[in-house]
Amino acid sequence: MITLVVVASVLIAGVTVYQYKEQGNDYHNERLERKEEQLIKSINYTLKETTYPISTENLHLIFSEDIYKIASIQNVNFNIYDLEGNLIKSSRPTFESNSIATCLDAEVLNYLRESGETKFVEEKRAAGDNYQAIYTYIYDLKFKPIGILNLPYFEDNTFNNMELKEFLFRLAMVYILMLLVAIILAYFISKYITRSLQTISDKMYRTNLTRQNEKIYLESPGEEIGKLVDSYNRMIDELEESAVKLARSEREQAWREMAKQVAHEIKNPLTPLRLTVQSFERKFDPTDPEIQKKVKEFSKTLIQQIDTMSNIATAFSSFADMPAQQNETLNVVKVVKLALEIFNEDYIHFITDEEEVVAKLDRTQLIRVITNLVKNAIQAIPDVESPRILVTVATVGDRVKISVADNGLGIPDENKHRIFEPKFTTKSSGTGLGLGMVKNIVENYGGTITFTSKVGKGTVFTIDFPKEQKK
Repeated sequence: MITLVVVASVLIAGVTVYQYKEQGNDYHNERLERKEEQLIKSINYTLKETTYPISTENLHLIFSEDIYKIASIQNVNFNIYDLEGNLIKSSRPTFESNSIATCLDAEVLNYLRESGETKFVEEKRAAGDNYQAIYTYIYDLKFKPIGILNLPYFEDNTFNNMELKEFLFRLAMVYILMLLVAIILAYFISKYITRSLQTISDKMYRTNLTRQNEKIYLESPGEEIGKLVDSYNRMIDELEESAVKLARSEREQAWREMAKQVAHEIKNPLTPLRLTVQSFERKFDPTDPEIQKKVKEFSKTLIQQIDTMSNIATAFSSFADMPAQQNETLNVVKVVKLALEIFNEDYIHFITDEEEVVAKLDRTQLIRVITNLVKNAIQAIPDVESPRILVTVATVGDRVKISVADNGLGIPDENKHRIFEPKFTTKSSGTGLGLGMVKNIVENYGGTITFTSKVGKGTVFTIDFPKEQKK
């Protein structure tokens, strides 16, 4: 409705302007023709009444006084030229005669002589207005050309333009009123039509598999809307049933996968533990003078394997039960330095250009993130000739960036898409939960973790956190 009103107003305004211009052109053309016709009649009358011989040479005598009378009666100014285009007489006052051409253009003369037409119309723009001039022959009583009449005419469109502006103003007022009415009608009609659809849209937008969804109840809905509401309500029932089944299935699958992983990881240290016990049992000799030393080595081996199983249990416990987040305002630079103090490797370097970078994070979890990334970097450079690990902290805009780079083995392309999967690992031992836990912590604080890696060159892990804004 609104578009139709706007388009109609533009089209009518355009047609109105065009129509006014066409009417103005027709009016001026008709007026010029009438003045020309009346002027020629007056000239012919003067030629009939004159006592001078009617010839080109006598035109200045014939119209010496009558030219002013004719101009006054007809309310126009005109000029008379001889057949060669030279000015003979003008009805304009003497002080205005300087602006009159004393000789006609060759174009006018050639047209009148060669075209066979008795009239030439010249159209120009002068002083911002349209200007027309008629050039036509003056004939004697025997219809022989004796001179050329020039009738200049300036189109005065002041009145038409004023009328056009007034009309367009009134038209604009009408269409503004119509536009306001159309907007109000469109608003209420659309609200009436779409209120049921809006209710359905809101319910669909809030539909979520993780919680119970409300059904739609409408009073006196239309037939189509009623069918849509019934379909939505049926979908909600089916969705809830599917969500319950899916949740149960996911829980069962998760526990099965976790049980398999725990069993697999525990079996790894149990095998060497069993072989060690069997070997000790077979070789045990109480009378052996080095029995104390062998028992001590046996006990050390058992303790190492038991510690390995304890670490596995701790890792799975940490992944399954992450501690609650403690948002605290802390200096990231200081906390990262603290996390690196537990490592004794001299090839670990820390670089930052800032003394303080403030963010809202959990100190313990940030230390856990840095520790995991650095441990992974250390494990990636066991056979590198000149190992190097570089940890950096920097501010980029309103974000804090922490990067851990190593010159280790790198990550093969086929493993890159699985690097953050909870159970994925390329090590012979380990749970594969470290990077999954890191990613979980980072994303819980509105951050991101990315990496770039090249086989044989090394890997760079980059963490991005929101920076605490200074007040």
